[in-house]
Amino acid sequence: MRTAVVWDALRAVLSAAGRERLDIVDAGGGTGGFAVPLAELGHAVTVVDPSPDSLFALERRAAEAGVAVRGLQGDAADLADILSRDSADLVLCHSVLEYVEDPRSALVAVHGLLRPGGTVSVLAANPVAAAIHRAVAGHFDEAREALATGRWGAKDPTPRRFDAAALTALLAEAGFGATQVHGVRVFADLVPSRLVDGEPGAAEALIALEQAAATHPVLRDIAAQLHVVANRT
Repeated sequence: MRTAVVWDALRAVLSAAGRERLDIVDAGGGTGGFAVPLAELGHAVTVVDPSPDSLFALERRAAEAGVAVRGLQGDAADLADILSRDSADLVLCHSVLEYVEDPRSALVAVHGLLRPGGTVSVLAANPVAAAIHRAVAGHFDEAREALATGRWGAKDPTPRRFDAAALTALLAEAGFGATQVHGVRVFADLVPSRLVDGEPGAAEALIALEQAAATHPVLRDIAAQLHVVANRT
């Protein structure tokens, strides 16, 4: 439920590529939640992540799935030093821009890694959703702070968040064009799990609702995360 919309967009990218095997880099890919399924589809996948523990878990996960995924230790901003220029068809940059020191430099590094016409998939936290979630929890001052600054306070574990305009502008500055924006987890984080787990067909219905809301002109912009697909120009 939490990633169905992202997978819909990724499947469209893979289908449009016109080749059965793509070179894919998952920057900040952690334990391989996206990397291993992509490798199972027959693609050559490399994960770059700063955590040795995550890379160890990735190796184990890939082995259990019977696929090969290359794991390299490093940060998204270091991609140019770790991998060759123009070596990837698709780069995933999921839940990375919120934490890197310089988001624009990270996207410039991704741009250099991609072949001409290559695609980047960016997933980032949305400040509007953070405000909604704090308000629902009864923290109204924190909700107002999240709307104003993108963070709900000093204890907020997320250093920054991006609305759709900020994400698309950042990608344009880094040399990307033709962006598509989807909302991810519009309802999934708000619906109590008992309503999904206890009703036959509820999970499938919620996924269908998420897919319908992903491009809705209003609902998209209140999603927990925003997913942007953009091409290297």
